[in-house]
Amino acid sequence: MSKIKVTQVKSKIGRLKSQKATLEALGLRKLNQTVEHNATAPILGMVKTVSHLVSVEEIK
Repeated sequence: MSKIKVTQVKSKIGRLKSQKATLEALGLRKLNQTVEHNATAPILGMVKTVSHLVSVEEIK
């Protein structure tokens, strides 16, 4: 199973409650914070929901 590194690059101020909740669920609480996750379907769905706020890289 591959892993991904997710970094928050834009602020959650002024965003929808659901987008804020998705960032929290991913473990992102601060700007420029990075977390690692397994690339499972639920995680990739959450990343897609907030794709305009985060950057994603695959870890080899």
